[in-house]
Amino acid sequence: MSKETAITLGGHLPAEPRTLADGVRFLEGIEYATIRGFRPLLLDIYLPVSAVPAAAVVFVHGGGWGVGTRRSMSPTIDDWAPPAFERIARAGFAVATVDYRLTGEAIFPAQLHDVKSSVRWLRSNAEALGIDGDRTVAWGASAGGHLAALLGLTGAAGVLEGDVGVTGVSSSVCGVIDWYGPTDLVAMEGQSDGSGPMDHDSAGSPEGSLIGGVVSELPERAREASPISYVHRGAPPFQIKHGAADKAVPRIQSQSLATALAHAGGRVDFELVEGSDHMWIGAADVEAIFESSLEFALEVTSA
Repeated sequence: MSKETAITLGGHLPAEPRTLADGVRFLEGIEYATIRGFRPLLLDIYLPVSAVPAAAVVFVHGGGWGVGTRRSMSPTIDDWAPPAFERIARAGFAVATVDYRLTGEAIFPAQLHDVKSSVRWLRSNAEALGIDGDRTVAWGASAGGHLAALLGLTGAAGVLEGDVGVTGVSSSVCGVIDWYGPTDLVAMEGQSDGSGPMDHDSAGSPEGSLIGGVVSELPERAREASPISYVHRGAPPFQIKHGAADKAVPRIQSQSLATALAHAGGRVDFELVEGSDHMWIGAADVEAIFESSLEFALEVTSA
């Protein structure tokens, strides 16, 4: 892999991209924000071969908000060749994959503040990167789907914006792709059929760790952390996909958000994937799921 001319980013040292297959340029470990007392917040960027400003995808990883890395899209996809993030870049997108503070480091809304900061950083460096920051899609899986949905539903209004990193720039996006993300933390335990791997109403559950206590004892904090609380007319287009046999996040979580978005007059493309558990385990055709989401991203950024 050869090195390209360095890209000078505002407030950061120049970054030297590596050239991957088909001319995709890869910038690794860019610090998009610094928070006193925490590790640096990093993102990776895949840049397409494009003569015009490219649309962008901000990908938010899963892992129950407590584990995970920006290098993973989903365990069932991570061994693809070529890798999924490169495939998105080959389709013409600049792809930013972001790390955020995990629940062992901070509770909500720190995770959302970080993701919003990454979008603001991209916008502030749009010219240097050759991207169009106004054509940005948020895409996330599981906990990342939850954060992508929150980003889409709160960005334009400036709700839960925080003051991490670059400020004074919009964190709005023009579309959201939510793969099997939690949407209503208050309802999670009651919607579970008992076959799943966890008690959603325990302090040690992913949801409890996210809000800093038992969900049933902190309902207002749980509602604040739930995307369904922010559904409104004028929300960006959503694509929501969920495994019909998901044991970790009940499928009704996505169904409820899709219904609320439709009732508010928004565009929502919703699909239950038959035979699939969480992370597309057991899905008959994960490639088709990915391609459908990529087509949605292309559509909502084509205007």
